[in-house]
Amino acid sequence: MSDVDVRIAALNVYPVKSCGGVALDESVLVETGLEFDRAWMVVDHVGRFVTQRELPRMALIRPQLRGSDMILRASRMLALHVALDAVEQAARVTVWDDEVAAYDMGDLAAQWFSDFLETRLRLVRFDPEQQRFSNRKWTGDIAAENAFADAFPLLVTSTAGLDELNRRLASNGVDAVTMARFRPNLVLDGLDANGEDHLDEIVFDTDDGAVRLKLVKPCSRCTIPDVDPLTAATGHAVGDALAAYRTDSRLEGAVTFGMNAVIVEGVERVLRIGMSGGATYRFD
Repeated sequence: MSDVDVRIAALNVYPVKSCGGVALDESVLVETGLEFDRAWMVVDHVGRFVTQRELPRMALIRPQLRGSDMILRASRMLALHVALDAVEQAARVTVWDDEVAAYDMGDLAAQWFSDFLETRLRLVRFDPEQQRFSNRKWTGDIAAENAFADAFPLLVTSTAGLDELNRRLASNGVDAVTMARFRPNLVLDGLDANGEDHLDEIVFDTDDGAVRLKLVKPCSRCTIPDVDPLTAATGHAVGDALAAYRTDSRLEGAVTFGMNAVIVEGVERVLRIGMSGGATYRFD
């Protein structure tokens, strides 16, 4: 029996790490999270990942998943078409402290990103034969695989959590922000503000069986929520507001918003907008 009923209000993937997101009506759950989430990544001339932390204009790159390809668009740029089943040279790249196998996506893609972001870059795709695991300190017995996500396969937030942040921003005289700043995969209705902090597992019943997700670690926040996803302008209002009420002693006082989750059961099953599930609370 669940402690609280929740509903999927939004599903999002971010095909190219740190570029724009794609809102979906449904998505297949794969070993590394939602299908195509952080499957591609932009790297510098030595193969190290780059993000909006260094290059805020990455927020202005808009992906679209269509049929057999991904289409990338950005202001004053011709659209770049990337075949979903295409790769070129094998490569070794670095994401945080992990060096992993990947595939380079070719000179055309490299030139496109280099031109728009005005620095020497290449686009790579995660090698599906590579296994990159989340930290067992947080996942316990669960071997949770990731593609190019920072550290966990899924990020879960709540509509009520964003409402509370926007209430605080308004009291500071700051305009409301959208959930796009926080880049979640699942956004839930049915919780109190930041109620995801206290959940242990969520179970969704699909046509093919259960999907069980375990929420394992609060998501610590860097400067990316202060990048406007529509303009790439940077600031500090969001971070300042969160710092007033969202520090977490489990992470040595880091500012958090949302919960990282791992897959207990349900690979190859489909999650859909509006799907209801039952969640149980964690008692620390």
